[in-house]
Amino acid sequence: MYNRCIVALRRYQHIQRNILPRTHQQICAKAAVTSTFNHTQSRQVSNFSIEKILPPQDAFAQRHIGPRKDERDEMLEFLKMKNIDDLINKTVPQNIRLNRDLTLDPPKTEAECLARLREFGRDNKIWRSYIGIGYYNCIVPPTILRNLLENPGWTTQYTPYQPEISQGRLESLLNYQTMVSDLTALDVANSSLLDEATAAAEALGIAYRYTKKKKFFVDSNCHPQTIALVQTRASTIADMEVIIGHHKEFDFSGNDIAGVLFQYPDTNGLIEDFEGLVERAHAGKAIACCATDLLALTMLKPPGEFNCDIALGSSQRFGVPLGYGGPHAAFFAVCDKLKRMLPGRVVGVSKDSHGNPCYRLALQTREQHIRRDKATSNICTAQALLANMSAMYGVYHGPGGLLKIAKRVHNAALILAQGLIKGGHTLADGRFFDTLKVVNVKDMEWILERAASREVNLRKFDDGTSIGISMDETITEKDLNDLLWVFSTGNKAADIAGNMNNPPRDSIANSRRKRETTFMEHPVFHSYQSETKIVRYMKTLENKDLSLVHSMIPLGSCTMKLNSTTEMMAITWPKFTSLHPFAPKDQAKGYYQLFKELEDDLAEITGFDGTSLQPNSGAQGEYAGLMAIRSYLINKGESHRTICLIPKTAHGTNPASAAMAGFKIIPVESDKVGGICEHDLKKKVEKHSKNLGAIMITYPSTSGVFEEEIVALCSMVHEHGGQVYLDGANMNAQVGICRPGDYGADVCHLNLHKTFCIPHGGGGPGMGPICVKKHLIPYLPTHPIVPPEGTDPINSFGTISAAPYGSAAVLSIPWAYIKMMGARGLRAATQLAILNANYMMARLQDDFELKYRGANGRCAHEFIVDCKSFKKTAGIDVIDIAKRLQDYGFHAPTMAWPISTALMIEPTESETKAELDRFVDALLYIREEIREIEEGKIDPLNNPLKNSPHTQGVLLQEVWDKPYSREKAAFPAPWSIRSKFWPTIGRVDDVHGDSHLVCSCPSVDAYEYDQKQGGL
Repeated sequence: MYNRCIVALRRYQHIQRNILPRTHQQICAKAAVTSTFNHTQSRQVSNFSIEKILPPQDAFAQRHIGPRKDERDEMLEFLKMKNIDDLINKTVPQNIRLNRDLTLDPPKTEAECLARLREFGRDNKIWRSYIGIGYYNCIVPPTILRNLLENPGWTTQYTPYQPEISQGRLESLLNYQTMVSDLTALDVANSSLLDEATAAAEALGIAYRYTKKKKFFVDSNCHPQTIALVQTRASTIADMEVIIGHHKEFDFSGNDIAGVLFQYPDTNGLIEDFEGLVERAHAGKAIACCATDLLALTMLKPPGEFNCDIALGSSQRFGVPLGYGGPHAAFFAVCDKLKRMLPGRVVGVSKDSHGNPCYRLALQTREQHIRRDKATSNICTAQALLANMSAMYGVYHGPGGLLKIAKRVHNAALILAQGLIKGGHTLADGRFFDTLKVVNVKDMEWILERAASREVNLRKFDDGTSIGISMDETITEKDLNDLLWVFSTGNKAADIAGNMNNPPRDSIANSRRKRETTFMEHPVFHSYQSETKIVRYMKTLENKDLSLVHSMIPLGSCTMKLNSTTEMMAITWPKFTSLHPFAPKDQAKGYYQLFKELEDDLAEITGFDGTSLQPNSGAQGEYAGLMAIRSYLINKGESHRTICLIPKTAHGTNPASAAMAGFKIIPVESDKVGGICEHDLKKKVEKHSKNLGAIMITYPSTSGVFEEEIVALCSMVHEHGGQVYLDGANMNAQVGICRPGDYGADVCHLNLHKTFCIPHGGGGPGMGPICVKKHLIPYLPTHPIVPPEGTDPINSFGTISAAPYGSAAVLSIPWAYIKMMGARGLRAATQLAILNANYMMARLQDDFELKYRGANGRCAHEFIVDCKSFKKTAGIDVIDIAKRLQDYGFHAPTMAWPISTALMIEPTESETKAELDRFVDALLYIREEIREIEEGKIDPLNNPLKNSPHTQGVLLQEVWDKPYSREKAAFPAPWSIRSKFWPTIGRVDDVHGDSHLVCSCPSVDAYEYDQKQGGL
């Protein structure tokens, strides 16, 4: 072994001597010394044994955790630790240690896990659902399913804050925005929101902020879940009133209406004429908000053409499975006057440092965690992966294909309508697109029994005399015949179709509501209709993005860990994807068993008594937890407790969530080691004792430090009548070692897309369930159509997501992770996350300023490198280091947060020691480059950092005018020669992008340039 290490070292040094500048030889040698280790000596010095924390039978856990036994030994020796327990004892306060195994099932093998998931699937009954209410079956093109949804090159990227290595998904999201903008005929669309109901709540927020008025009208024919979520959101806006009624009867004479919301087509399927409502709203200076359907808009007059200000809805039926409710991307588009208030993320067009067109997230200062208590929403996570699926669906089918699908769906509804009428049934009066409402049904139960005999789900309205039937892309002649039989019409679909006019009399084509304008005319929607071309297009975009398939993504507070293939498999199984979220509960027994086991496991892991799986993002989880606290306080008669203390060490989204939940935010100072200042907290809780509602604590803190006095801090808040909210963003440093419910928290949310392995998807999906103590269980979120098991509809604070269990389809991922890891594996993962972080921090401590450390000089699972001094000594900003890391093949750590001059680094447990060393070496190389500037050896304005990242185009220029070599520019380390990830653009000009806001596909000229150059 020793000889192999020597050979490897010599080969490594040979590469340095031949291709690297002398300074890089020196730094590489330093790296090699710290990385090379005598394994025999290790076993003599350390008694650490992997079998002590991870027995051999835990095979999956051993594959999930990156460092092997000898690598762990090396890192512990480097840290001068006897064993892993020694490190944990010096990192995690003793008084919060669990000191026992979690009470979880024994770990399953991957085969056992998949077998159990198949059992769940068999317990789900996949009937043909014609329920509608915003959810429709669809055909996912297999090429998109296989090459995008099942592809880690698309699922494992982070949010595209680093645009130079994110051009692929940014281009796809721009396609999505363009498609939405064209179909709605509005000026600007965002790159997705969490779901349709959340989007409606965001529309309420815009109307309130724009008009400063306190009444919001919602047409009673909006979807029930939309109405419920709008009411929940409005409940925390002082004096805000939501008025529910029929739009034709509403009186605007008071001139006090902030906005109106209506559904087009409505929840009954009818296509109402809302132009009069929009005119009356505008006359009263109100905002007109239209919830609509993208497929219907291929045939219907779009909202922008009758002067709506906002259009919103779900793009689920554009190639995204039902998945028992999600994840699905909501769309949101606005007129020009509201574009600066647009919620969520917006992809814009800018230029790079070489003048070439490129894409980026526009107006990033609108990000809610940046705005803190001035936030207008807590929306942070979007649904980028699902928006990309819908975008590709639109690109693959093109406008002609989408229109063809829409006409087929509409024609099926027309045939069914004629058959029902001929069979003696009565339909709600009015035109429709895909949904029929059968009214005055006298033999309701008999019809529903016949439907059940054919395994057909219909919508039963609350009035007890009406049935809804929604057509979708999957409808066949047999399906129509079955429906006609269910209603005993005595007709066949083919016979009815043969006797209908072309177009049928009731068709949208004969309506003044029909669409007269074209849409999706950009070449991107006309170029990839063959499978060969769409596969190559998706691959071209994928190759522009750095993801976990390329290298570690060491983002602090984001926990970019392994998303194993086994964990991901069930999300595309039809037994999980084809279930409508409002199907009868007995058809979802497999899902409910999975929910129950996951809820119980999360409660055990966190030390709480109850769990809600409804919040479909971490930010929504924060909001839900605070709303539960608020409802609890109100029920106790303490509605005056509206003060929320938020330490400056807390997660960045906390102030936004607290503000949205109706709390007044009071900051708490940090101490010198990155924890909560106990003296300042004591002063604040005493000052606000009568009105103290809650404190939001991130643990370990965002500074990467375990609070030594966390128990006392929680007790202090409780003594003054407040509740303790624990932000679970950093739960990866706690699982199996300590539990928030044990050391004083009343509620916490969990980022399942962090600690529990749901992939980030390039900016969503995420899941943020909350765990609560017993006294908060009655206040957990419910749902107006399918209340989750165990919820209290009387005391619940309301609805948080459009579907009862949020993004249910991805919950099999954390379930599988927990079941395969088991108690020992989960604890080992936490231990190794802490070990990896401390090892990296120790290797960097001589060359970088480390901002915070715990009581014993240790960090938790992440640490902060402050680059402030480099600005003074070399003119180098933290962004220069972030961009230069791209030349080394790495995504930057979390940049400029929580300190504007810092990098926050989190390695996770999934990365091997070799990868940790490679990243540390990259930072050490960069430090040497900074030193060259400090010593006057290289121009402070024209150097590898300021000019980074270096693209292929720059490297291939005939004239090289840089004061450093091409090799140093693009191949600064040995591994970059063997395997090079190329940023596809130079550094993005953010100022240009924000001052010249373009949020749809570039002009045809730019597109042609793109085609010639092989991509932007």
